[in-house]
Amino acid sequence: MSKLTSIYAFIIFIFFHTLTSVSANEETTIEIRTIEIPPYGIQDENGTSGIYYDIANLLTEESGYKSNNFVYPYARIVSELKSGETDLTIMFKYQELEEYVIYIAPLTTLKTVVVGLKGTSITSIESLKGKTIAYLRGAKFSDQIDSDPEINTQSTTDFVQGMKMLKHRRVDAIIGPLDPILIAEKSIAENQAILGIPFIVDERTPWIQISKKNYNKLSVDRLREKFLELNNQGKIDSIRNRYIDSQ
Repeated sequence: MSKLTSIYAFIIFIFFHTLTSVSANEETTIEIRTIEIPPYGIQDENGTSGIYYDIANLLTEESGYKSNNFVYPYARIVSELKSGETDLTIMFKYQELEEYVIYIAPLTTLKTVVVGLKGTSITSIESLKGKTIAYLRGAKFSDQIDSDPEINTQSTTDFVQGMKMLKHRRVDAIIGPLDPILIAEKSIAENQAILGIPFIVDERTPWIQISKKNYNKLSVDRLREKFLELNNQGKIDSIRNRYIDSQ
């Protein structure tokens, strides 16, 4: 075989290998896990939905991928990102995940608040000393609160449980993003306002992120470009407004 023929054969091999890889990539099923916190991930008698659930589905579909999307608790998603069982999720940045994930794009920054019942006054971190706060299991909402030994926390499975504990005065306050706290209040208080004035303790940004274990299944550049396109078209805000405005 001549040198020229060998070069042509190599080029043809690379060409078809590329086509095969692209085709296989398009057929790959992406495993998405959405945090089990309304309004971000909702699982009820009406099915599965939520802000992050819909955004992840739209992004992967528009990027040309098939996907499975299930609503899971925080702690399980963190574990599956590390193992590679989960390919993509939307949640805050966590130090324990830094070496396991690639960050794709940020969403709207959320205010983390601590709030008690009406008539209580929470105006500083100092005022929380000696008190007990309902805290979502597996989540990390405030480094300052987490590291203070004088502030007690009571682990909860979700915000509704935390709100029930607050209503029955088993805890002094509840911590988390404001939206799910207000939704939990509405679900147990029959549209009666039972909460005091929220005290903002932090602002944190949720990120679309993928597991490094299987990053070759996804094109980072394609996801970033498609997210920017959807965001510029107002489709990301439209999803959020659909859930927030309905509350």
